[in-house]
Amino acid sequence: MIIEKPDWLEQMEEILETLNEGVLIVTAEEHILFVNSVFLEMTGMAREEVVGRQACNLYYRPEDYATLQRFREKTRRMGRGRDEFYLPTQGGGRLPVVVSSRAIADRRGHRYAVVTFTDISEQKAVEGRLREANTQLEKHQQEIAEDLLLAARVQKSLTPDSLVWGGIRVDTYYHPARTIGGDFGLVSPLDELHLNLMVCDVSGHGIGSALMANRIYSETTTQLRSGGPLGDMLRHLNHFVMQDLGGPVYLFTLAVARLDRDGRRMLYAGAGHPPGMVVRPGDAPRLLESRSMVLGAMSEAVGKDDTLEVAMQPGDRVVLYTDGITEVFNARREMLGIAGMQNIVGQTALLPFPEMKDAILERVAAWRDGAPTDDMSLVLLEVN
Repeated sequence: MIIEKPDWLEQMEEILETLNEGVLIVTAEEHILFVNSVFLEMTGMAREEVVGRQACNLYYRPEDYATLQRFREKTRRMGRGRDEFYLPTQGGGRLPVVVSSRAIADRRGHRYAVVTFTDISEQKAVEGRLREANTQLEKHQQEIAEDLLLAARVQKSLTPDSLVWGGIRVDTYYHPARTIGGDFGLVSPLDELHLNLMVCDVSGHGIGSALMANRIYSETTTQLRSGGPLGDMLRHLNHFVMQDLGGPVYLFTLAVARLDRDGRRMLYAGAGHPPGMVVRPGDAPRLLESRSMVLGAMSEAVGKDDTLEVAMQPGDRVVLYTDGITEVFNARREMLGIAGMQNIVGQTALLPFPEMKDAILERVAAWRDGAPTDDMSLVLLEVN
């Protein structure tokens, strides 16, 4: 169908041919008056296949034409429009474009639509690759989450349970700052006559620290079962981490105690760890300072005078903990510290033993401004 071009279009054709976007001009009756060369390149069609036809004849898919009609109606109401769309191409293809439309009228009152098409196929391809990458990331994240849950269950299985052993009662607590962490505790009878207690804190948080903690845990249990001197165990663990695990990537501190079954004698050894405490209800807690340095960095971290012997009495309580409990800050940025923990232990030692653990944790939480940011371990013992 041959349609007479308006004068204004003949004057603008050269300008429209210079544009980088595809251009299509249609009458109010949807007859195509003009397309520029870019439009023909985008669609792969010849000019004679397009000019003079109705716009609806370009579309192979009814749903695409229905979408176009809604867009044209919006343009009629508002005078302009812009949206993403698919332009039909030779052979039934579809080219993603941003389509902009503007309604105009000439001096004789004839109405037209000037439509421009910007090819966004490369953008859509990138978006598709991003969606695929996001899908893979989400799948990978789900796998990591499942692995972390399994790791958390494995690590939880290493958390010591509360127990009664001879004349001794033990209560424990463990909370990682993340799903898994670098703290662990240990409560293990050596034989019928001795009980071992231990807390350990591996530097850092998360998966790496948890893996290191689990490996040190396994090596520690082997050493404790041998029944050797506590100082020798510290030396072995220090050498093991430095030589076999490639230290000093991860440093660690620990406090370990070995009690006789009757609870009258305790051996204590600490390595760079916050001091353990022995408290008798009504008295100020006694601090058990570490006699060795942080492990995993220096071959001579454990000295000769590595172990402390403590005489115990009925009613005495022992408190071992990691720095996730003491290195917490209130709203004024004041740290609880060892002195603050010493006060809390002294106050809570007046309570029945089953209430002491919760009371310590409640007082620490009351001091702390916000949620825990470090792993926390706590082991309590009472001699009957």
